[in-house]
Amino acid sequence: MKKILINHEPWQIRIAITRNEELQNIYFSTYVLKTLERSFFKGLVIKVLPGIQTAFIDIGQEKAGFLHISEIDRELAIQSMSKYIQVDDDDEKEFEKKSKQKRDISKILKEGDSILVQVSKEPMYEKGAKLTTCFTIPGRFLVLMPNIPRIGVSKKIEDREERIRLKNIIKNYLPESMGVIIRTTSEGRGEKALLKDLNYLVKEWRTITAAFDKAKQREKIHEDLDLSLQIVRDHLDDDVEAVITDNKENQNSIYKFVKKIAPEYTQKIKLYEGKSNIFEYYNIEKQIEQGLEQKAFLKSGGSLIIETTEAMTVIDVNTSKFTGKANLEETIFKTNLEAAEEVVRQLKLRNIGGLIVIDFIDMAIPANRQKLFQFFEKILRERDKFQSVVLKISEFGIVQMTRKRSGKTLIQQLTSRCPTCRGLGFIKSIQSESHAVLRDFKQDLLTKKPKEIIFIIPPHIFDYITSAEYNAILSLEKSFNCKITLLSESSLGAAEYKIKIK
Repeated sequence: MKKILINHEPWQIRIAITRNEELQNIYFSTYVLKTLERSFFKGLVIKVLPGIQTAFIDIGQEKAGFLHISEIDRELAIQSMSKYIQVDDDDEKEFEKKSKQKRDISKILKEGDSILVQVSKEPMYEKGAKLTTCFTIPGRFLVLMPNIPRIGVSKKIEDREERIRLKNIIKNYLPESMGVIIRTTSEGRGEKALLKDLNYLVKEWRTITAAFDKAKQREKIHEDLDLSLQIVRDHLDDDVEAVITDNKENQNSIYKFVKKIAPEYTQKIKLYEGKSNIFEYYNIEKQIEQGLEQKAFLKSGGSLIIETTEAMTVIDVNTSKFTGKANLEETIFKTNLEAAEEVVRQLKLRNIGGLIVIDFIDMAIPANRQKLFQFFEKILRERDKFQSVVLKISEFGIVQMTRKRSGKTLIQQLTSRCPTCRGLGFIKSIQSESHAVLRDFKQDLLTKKPKEIIFIIPPHIFDYITSAEYNAILSLEKSFNCKITLLSESSLGAAEYKIKIK
């Protein structure tokens, strides 16, 4: 069974999803840095490059986003191209046919144009955000595609009759020129629940288009739900044992949201009232740290070596201490099966996407390679919500696969490029160090309950907290009815601190 654990602090929200006490996914949200993915902007076209069929769009961020012609929906392309090409009514179908084959971005967009865009991928490394006009708005059971008139059904719904039933329900009520993706959570749902979700999503789209007309260029006009509600919407199902949060206000917010979208699950929304941090209690902190390490250990004694570059991720499977009790082939096969399951967990935990190469241990028996491939595909299909494509295992035991990218990897979220080794290694980011110190400091306040306390911290953490997280200190003062004084001391090492109680 799964649990959704929410650690709600004045400086950060962290959400963990566990399966049988093992961490599967981890999500972070801060009040300083906002997530862009799925947000809608009124963008300004600042450059059009026909050579690479890409336009750069200013959305008010540090770097301009990029929009490739493959991410421009058909309707927008036809409307824009018709400004420059005269089309008679009799030739309209022929024009649409040709426009698919010979689309030119310079005929669709011009510098200075305003355009509605959605962020499909967060900025990464030196690249700006990836943008699209093939919009998607996720709901509990459906994903609305307001300008792509197609109906798709999740591959995880395998029953043919159920797929047809769901399609027929949606066809009868879907507005013209719109499309949807029917999510796995729709399986077995009645018409009333599906239509409620559809109507909500159509209303959201109309709100977005109305906001676009009134918005200024570069303005954000719509963003997704806050992180905790997103995770509940996307993950809460029969397999979830409980949603546990350590914040009463957050519990009430989630309860109201679940009562509205899935009232049958309201009894699963619980409040954690323990004295220790909820992530410490459920052993999440240690598992997050392990997710930053290059080596991941298997229960049998084998291990995975995980190395990620900007272009791809390579995972090497080793038997290490596992020698087995029978012959070598059986030992290798069992290690590979265990590794396949762990690879799926690590991909989710570390949020690894793009091109992935997995070097399983060589197996002499072709039937074992086939069994491993089928097992790996099954685990991916059952446990990973992101789309992936897997090629068959080669004779050398190598699997090539792609997995959809979404947001930053765990390493990108929690670490910074090391200024000393210039990217050959990683250190914790100042934000992450500061949050760790604040968590420990909050625990001191819980146990010591002082009326006045001096919090002595390294200069870099002092600078970060006073500039970015000062409201968190004020919140702690209010929560514990305690006066907090911050002091900087250069002799302290990274993530070290001292306290003095008056």
